[in-house]
Amino acid sequence: MSPTFRSLRIRNYRLYATGGLISNIGTWMQRIAQDWLVLELTDNNGIALGVTTGLQFLPMLLVGPWAGSLADRYSKRKVLMFSQAFMGVVGAFLGLLVLTEVVQVWHVFVLAALLGVGASIDAPARQSFVIEMVGPDDVSNAVGLNSASFNLGRVIGPALAGFLIVLFGTGPVFLINAVSYIAVILALRAMRVADLQAAPRTSRGKGQVREGIRYVRNRPDLMLVMVIVFFVGTFGLNFQMTSALMATEVFDKGAGEYGLLGSVLAIGSLSGALLAARRGRPRLRLVVLSAVAFGLVEIVAGLMPTYVTFIAVLIPIGLAQMTLLNAANATIQLGVDPVMRGRVMALYMAVLMGGTPFGAPLVGFVAETFGARWSLIAGGAISAGAAILAALLLARREGLQVRGELIHLPRHRVRADDLADRAQQA
Repeated sequence: MSPTFRSLRIRNYRLYATGGLISNIGTWMQRIAQDWLVLELTDNNGIALGVTTGLQFLPMLLVGPWAGSLADRYSKRKVLMFSQAFMGVVGAFLGLLVLTEVVQVWHVFVLAALLGVGASIDAPARQSFVIEMVGPDDVSNAVGLNSASFNLGRVIGPALAGFLIVLFGTGPVFLINAVSYIAVILALRAMRVADLQAAPRTSRGKGQVREGIRYVRNRPDLMLVMVIVFFVGTFGLNFQMTSALMATEVFDKGAGEYGLLGSVLAIGSLSGALLAARRGRPRLRLVVLSAVAFGLVEIVAGLMPTYVTFIAVLIPIGLAQMTLLNAANATIQLGVDPVMRGRVMALYMAVLMGGTPFGAPLVGFVAETFGARWSLIAGGAISAGAAILAALLLARREGLQVRGELIHLPRHRVRADDLADRAQQA
């Protein structure tokens, strides 16, 4: 088997990956349909779209750290079955509201928040479950394949959603997504539990979330990753919203052309994920450089004069984005104590997506006030600048010099010339 796909030799992971691909297609269909529904209900209001996105990610900030304790305390497989079923019910309810023609924008706001609650419980368990399926030697490969699956769904889902919205409207799209969650639940039920390399579970007790925060604060390498993904996630990774605004406001396109943007972006992301699957343990330098590259290319995207040139720039954006996220995720998973993995991954997801409730409405305001192009230009500038500044501050704090000599960070040995040495994604 090719080294790129070596994790698929493991039966439990094959089941998980198959169910995950089906669910990922449905998830991307729902994202496109949800954004399009908000634009229809609000006459293309960018602020309303930003609020919807923010509400969907707010639970990741509020519930996510607590959900990480659940992942460390209970069977991750059972936590995932519960969260998948919950999100399926939410998607089905929204679909029924649309089909019965009673849906209002506040319904979308409430259900987006509930979907975010399910995702915040799902994310830390899902992220930390990967290493239990494949073991530490293959975790980087499995993370890359998970991202490839996510982005293959991103290639298929938006285009399919755009086609179905044109023909039938958004309602059936939400129902299809609800059904897609069943694939993951069936895959989890079919796994051989004895083959899982389960981490030791923590007992119930007070202060577990604080313990996870202290653990991360005492690790400069983890702090660097957290700072970078916070700024990129908050201000840069808003393509769900900015692509919709660029398609409708700048290029005057419809649902089909909007769906195509998500699929093209996913081609670059899929390429980045497959490259990550071939790569060994990532280094912090890769996290920093890919964050800077992502920010610069996002600025270029905001300056593109036509729909066609904008599409072309989405491919390198997707490549840089996925290189960053895979490197950051892998660094976190491989660099932490297994007992802390659920809580640290929850903090990582909270940092990556928890800033969206503040960043998305702000980016929406920038788009509404100055134009959709500036939402991309500002997001890219903040992402690149934050990555450079965070790396320089860490270097200064630790007394690093940019040379090839070996130096020491607490509990870790790294090379000074990679101001960004161990990293892994989501």
